[in-house]
Amino acid sequence: MRTAADNARSGTALAAHWTIDPAVSYLNHGSFGATPKHVIEFQQTMRDRMERQGVRFFVRDLEGLLDSARAELGAFLGADADDLAFISNATTGVNAVLRSLDFGPGDELLTTNQEYNACANALRYIAERSGATPVVAEIPFPIASPDQVVEAVLSMVTDRTRIALLDHVTSQTGLVFPIERLVRELEARGVDTLVDGAHSPGMVEVDIDRLGAAYYTGNLHKWVCAPKGAAFLHVRRDRQERIRPAIISHGANSPRTDRSRFRVEFDWMGTDDPTAWLAAPEAIRFMGSLLPGGWDEVRRRNRELCLASRRVLCERLGVAIPAPEEMIGSIASIPLVDGADAPQPSALFLDPMQDVLLEEFGIEVPVIPWPAPPKRLLRISAQLYNEASEYERLATAVERALEGERTTT
Repeated sequence: MRTAADNARSGTALAAHWTIDPAVSYLNHGSFGATPKHVIEFQQTMRDRMERQGVRFFVRDLEGLLDSARAELGAFLGADADDLAFISNATTGVNAVLRSLDFGPGDELLTTNQEYNACANALRYIAERSGATPVVAEIPFPIASPDQVVEAVLSMVTDRTRIALLDHVTSQTGLVFPIERLVRELEARGVDTLVDGAHSPGMVEVDIDRLGAAYYTGNLHKWVCAPKGAAFLHVRRDRQERIRPAIISHGANSPRTDRSRFRVEFDWMGTDDPTAWLAAPEAIRFMGSLLPGGWDEVRRRNRELCLASRRVLCERLGVAIPAPEEMIGSIASIPLVDGADAPQPSALFLDPMQDVLLEEFGIEVPVIPWPAPPKRLLRISAQLYNEASEYERLATAVERALEGERTTT
């Protein structure tokens, strides 16, 4: 029987900042992130403040606290704080934008085959309700060049295209899209872009004002390592009048004139726990302090580990490198031989091999049925608590798991 000592992850010295199970080699930061102990402790101080005097916290203090947190977030993202709204996750941001816009029959809503399922579902739902047509650009994987992304997306643009929902970093395949080129080319064709940046902040450099997209939403609980429930929506100033939050609340008829309706509506959607938002600046500061080169070094270190580990896995498993290095950040996917040809029982269920890798080898890493069973991908993540030896062990574990599958079929 496997014991913690058998499979304890080596980890790095920095791993002490996280509470990750020492019996597990955790190579799946990309799914839900992992919040450092220091940031969790900071969030708890904010919760204590909230519970000590709730009326003071929500009625008198919260607006100023949110203003300060947004200012620090804006500096990190290259955005004006007044164009940012805190939300619970990127899927919420996608829904807020798509539900706010007025589509109708004849309109086309463009996305790609690699868009995250939850957000693609939101686009399909809006299309069904409005009579618009969802249009899907097919991005290949494996892929040889970012040019293929640009060509595939632009080939589907028509004079009826109203919006393009595009990943900055894809979830399933781990590709960094050439988002600046895409936004620029779509803007030239009169098409607004809604950027799904769920994985981007903390993984790649994000400069929202320079990018110029009409809409950009991203998570902070993943690569920024803020608490769960910390995310943002950025709406360009000339588009804010149309965008409403997913939850309509007091701000809808607020008489205030000192703030925009965008600000008033998004800053209060009802009683909730806002401490994840308030802890986001502390996560930015803390993660940026862990290496001498700050956030540039954090991003560089994670990317270099991801690229090196991808090379090891591809070589050991006999798989060709599936994407150029310029399209990889801190997550990377590798095609595996076909698995079981069975439907997924739920959105969070992955390939049975994922359970085998955890239960028999003490490794948590996603094996993703994509684009549909029996096709599947092995997706690795690299965060400061990971080290190279963990991916060597992963390669051995996958080899043995594949051998086990062959002997049972």
